[in-house]
Amino acid sequence: MSRVALLSEIVASQVAAGEVVERPASVVKELVENSLDARATAVEIVIQRGGIALVRVSDDGHGMDRDDALLCLERHATSKIRTGADLAAIATLGFRGEALPSIASVARFRLATREAGALVGTEILVNGGRVEKVRDCGDAPGTSVEVRSLFFNLPARRKFLRSEGTEAAHVESHIQTLALAHPAVRFTYVRDGRTVFQLPGVRRLLDRIRDLAGEEAAGELTMIDAPRQVPPGGLKISGFIGKPGVSRATRMSQRVFINGRAVENAVVNGALREGYHTALMKGRYPVSYLFLDMDPAAVDVNVHPSKREVRFREPGVVREALVAAVRRTLEAGRADWTRSFHQAPLPEVAPLVLPLEQAQMDAVSRPMAPVDSGVIRPPITRIDPPESLFPPPPTSARPAPLFVPPIADPPKPAEPAPPKNGTGQFNLLGVLGRLYVLMENKDGLVLVDQHAAHERILFEELRRRLEANDTLSQQLLFPLTLQMNPRDADWLRRHLEPLQRMGIGLEDFGSGSFKLDSLPPFLQVEEPLSLLREIIDALQAAGSGTSKLRLGEEMIAKTVCRHAVKANDRLRERELVRLLDDLLACELPYCCPHGRPTMIQFSYAELERKFGRRT
Repeated sequence: MSRVALLSEIVASQVAAGEVVERPASVVKELVENSLDARATAVEIVIQRGGIALVRVSDDGHGMDRDDALLCLERHATSKIRTGADLAAIATLGFRGEALPSIASVARFRLATREAGALVGTEILVNGGRVEKVRDCGDAPGTSVEVRSLFFNLPARRKFLRSEGTEAAHVESHIQTLALAHPAVRFTYVRDGRTVFQLPGVRRLLDRIRDLAGEEAAGELTMIDAPRQVPPGGLKISGFIGKPGVSRATRMSQRVFINGRAVENAVVNGALREGYHTALMKGRYPVSYLFLDMDPAAVDVNVHPSKREVRFREPGVVREALVAAVRRTLEAGRADWTRSFHQAPLPEVAPLVLPLEQAQMDAVSRPMAPVDSGVIRPPITRIDPPESLFPPPPTSARPAPLFVPPIADPPKPAEPAPPKNGTGQFNLLGVLGRLYVLMENKDGLVLVDQHAAHERILFEELRRRLEANDTLSQQLLFPLTLQMNPRDADWLRRHLEPLQRMGIGLEDFGSGSFKLDSLPPFLQVEEPLSLLREIIDALQAAGSGTSKLRLGEEMIAKTVCRHAVKANDRLRERELVRLLDDLLACELPYCCPHGRPTMIQFSYAELERKFGRRT
């Protein structure tokens, strides 16, 4: 007896529906994508009971004649592609020809469509995959699809659906995503007879973001700074990303669109993270509304039935372009960010940090003593203000009072006239709790974390040395041996150069053995091999697309944290001024290398609300 049987069309469609139709939100997504492919300028979505009882999507697209309306309900019938070669350059949202027959096989289905010039339209009723009626209808030009009683003939699938509120939330999320991808299209969403939102078609993406996320969320964004001239077929990057300090605990606020399609891609996620790098705290994720327009042949969307996953033909090119665009955007905003903290020139003061070359030479030339581990631990020169900058600690354990800079020592320069370019000046008010520098600018009160600010200054100085290949190495008294398994050893051999650029002397001895004979002089560690393993693990986790010049930045960030000005370190006014000058000269002055903010602004309007002067 034969054990292999050919499935019926209805059963085959139900099997296919398991991949395409996961929940009511999947139905909405597929139907709205069809409307957008039909060049609709207005789309209305109506649901009841979270989409389980009813999903209706109506549009004003080009519609279909009767033959196309009947054919579109057949499996693998589509107007988007014709040959296998078309799969290499898909420019539409849909192309598989599976959505409509899959949906019709697991619901009570109605399709009403009419072309713009036709006298009558076509209505088709389908019940669980069986066509019941085909007749004329007088609907408006466009297409309307009703899906009722989803999974009525598959109770096992229906019981896996969540509550009506949860399903409705998924539906709304999909609609918002599609509305963001197509801001020129008018969207109306009605849930259980109540209009949730009506989004007019807009020209600017920021207006659509403001309509969906609110004015406050839109104000936290900055426009992507991308080259205006893009070669034909090249990668064009546009959209908005969150300003430094704006982040979320999950990736839910990362919206990525490729050729108008909402996607999820590890390359893009990694590039966003690397672009922010030290402007983002660990465990936090950037906010993004990111649009990538590229040659359809350069991206493969035929990876998964849901079409959410894509693959790039040249992922390294995409990653590098995106990292560069994000970093350029963050750095371009520095001028606007520092405009509120402009300061008139002051007399020259002693530098707040020792020149790095001198600190390194001191570390190399001083006597060194071996420790038990056989590793030389040179005395580390603190890269911070000289001892004379700090007065003796107070004898009382009480918190230090507000420190007001002296008026007569040093003498203050004459108050300069306000700049003609409209930028404000800040007035140094004092230090709160021996940590927070208080300033006043034209917008209100500014608090500066002196430790975080000094961390950023030292970090960028050391990073410049690393990028210039100006990092010294300190020889260990006794070389150490690192043993790696074959896979890790092969990876390490291919990445010896970036480690050596960090000042880590590593040599391949063969058979998975490596000799460690030097470390950067500013690095003080008790277990060099443990540190090296941590660095290697971090490099492997970062992936091959990570910029080699940034592979050592985490090590630098940890180092400067120990050497920066600490809380309770008291600085005189001239030293505070120099600290602020150096901070505002940084590439990313917004935050420390760990992503914490260096400055916080309290506007006059906010202060007036706190004191009840305004509502």
